[in-house]
Formats: sequence, structure tokens, C-alpha cells
Amino acid sequence: MRYRQIRGTDVSVSEVGFGVWTVASGWWGEYSDEQAISMLRAARERGITFFDTADTYGNGRGETILAQAFAPAERSELTYASKFGYDWKAGGDRRGGHQEAPHRMDVPFLENALVESLERLNTDHLDLWQLHNVRMEHLRIDEVWTFLDRVKREGKVRSIGVALGPAIGWLEEGLYSFHDRPVDIVHMIYNALELNPGRELIKAANETNHSILVRVPHSSGMLEGQYDENTTFAENDHRRHRPEAWLRNGVQKIRQLEFLTDGTGRTLGQAALKYVLHDDAVVSALPNIYNMEQLDEFTAASDVAELNDDDMQRIEALFESNYGLPREVEQAVAR
Repeated sequence: MRYRQIRGTDVSVSEVGFGVWTVASGWWGEYSDEQAISMLRAARERGITFFDTADTYGNGRGETILAQAFAPAERSELTYASKFGYDWKAGGDRRGGHQEAPHRMDVPFLENALVESLERLNTDHLDLWQLHNVRMEHLRIDEVWTFLDRVKREGKVRSIGVALGPAIGWLEEGLYSFHDRPVDIVHMIYNALELNPGRELIKAANETNHSILVRVPHSSGMLEGQYDENTTFAENDHRRHRPEAWLRNGVQKIRQLEFLTDGTGRTLGQAALKYVLHDDAVVSALPNIYNMEQLDEFTAASDVAELNDDDMQRIEALFESNYGLPREVEQAVAR
């Protein structure tokens, strides 16, 4: 495993991180606390030190199981990221599926959200705290940034991020964050099948000396190379609700990426991680890890051959041609 530093901070992250939502939210299958904790500990044993969660994941469960996975004595060796901004308690247990909770950005609410996240994580500070799926109107609230500056100075938060989403896109919000707000990092969707708006945000990160955190580096599993046209997903797997064309077109696209694996010693899943980590602005990628085989494969990505410039150019060219396919499902579904 290799490690990178969020620009302008002393926060170090493993270049492959662990997104806790896969084992806490129920969108990628059901995991008992014991199963989730076992996965988190196994990730640590394989060199992962960066764990990304949110107060909304499992309505606090994502933070709680992370605290249960590691002893207080290990805390200084780990990097904890969480997110805030959703009033997820407002609807009680009625919110289900992909329904978004309402956002709330008043300072008293944010103060309490931070206190509760720290308590659930059993820590006195967060290494990275991110505004969760914010809209432009939230980014323009000056009081939010005054508050964030204060908690950062108090040592409760070491760095500030903006998590864009929930779907791919959000270019305007990302550019505004880099150019007009004191963020340290922008968290976005980016992968070898979905290059935009990531390419422009990476350019902006380099121009402003900021960092990028990438999620969905495997395009919701497509770039793991395990799907075919007949793949079916479990009832509680969010990919089951996507259009059939998403699977059909995606499988046709990845067949054109065999040059990333043939004779290279890389799996497609490892090549996909190498792709998003190619630029130094990207400090960590958060693959969706939901079994031990993936954990072994993805954590070994640091040790395989880098992609060369020709590989990168071929991916860009395939994307520009839409891999020779009609653009019938581009950006069709939220992640």
C-alpha cells in the first residue's frame, strides 16, 4: 500500500481507502456488525488506513461500527473521514431506498452533528469532515464556513471537504468549492467509463493546489470485469433498479478495455484504480469493497504496473467515441 497527503494539510491517506457505506447502508447487501467489523479489520491488516463514512450511513451505524473495529490505541494510525449536512433524523425510520433526507445547514444543527459524530466514532477529532451532497445554495452560506474555520482551529476537524453528488456531475459546485471556498479536498465520482466532469475538476485541483477523493472508481462494479449480459443482482442491491441498458452497454464497453489487462499482470479492477490514481491530485480512491476477494485484489493494486501514457490516451479516445455505442444510458442513474 502507498500513501498520499491531502495538499496543504498534514493528513495522510492510503491511496486505496475503505468506503464504510458498503457494509453499513444495506445498499450492497446485508452485513451483521460482526461481519462489517471483520472486513474493516482485514482492510487495516492489508494496509488501508483511510476509512470514509458519514453520519447518514445506516443512520449512524457506519460511524459506530468503525469505532468498534479499532482500539483507541490504534486511532493515531488511522484517518477517519465523515460527512454532514443531512437532517436524517427528521423522518425517523420512514426514509427508505434512495430517498434523500432534507439538508440542514444552520450552525446549531452542525454543532450537534459534529458532537454526535465524534461520540459515535469514539474520537476527539475528525481527520476529514465533508459537506455531504451539497447544493450550490449550501456552499454560499457564509456562516457555514465561519463555523468550519472555527472547528478546524479548535482541532476538532483537521481538514474540510465537499462531497459532490449523489449522481455523477456537479461541476459547478466543485469549481466553486476550489476557487471560492477554503476546502482542502473535493470528493467526486470518476472512473474509466465516466470521465466527466472529473477531468475538469482534476485540472482545477491542480491549478488551485487542492486534492481530489474519488468514489465509484469501478463504475458501480462494472470495471471489476465480473459482469455479463445475464448478471442479476440481489433484491437489496441498488444496482438491481438500474435500466437494463446500463448493464448491456457497460459490458460491451469493458470488452474494449482488454489492453489494460492482457500481459500486464493487472486485473481490470486494479487497472481501474490505477487509472483514477494516475494524477497526483487524486490522493485516494474508494472502491466498493463488499467481500474478501475484492479486498485482496484492490489492496494489491499499489504493487501492479502503472498505466502508461498510451493507456491513458486510449481510454480517453474510447470515452470520446462513447466506446462505439449510442449514448442511451449516459449518466442515467444516481450512484
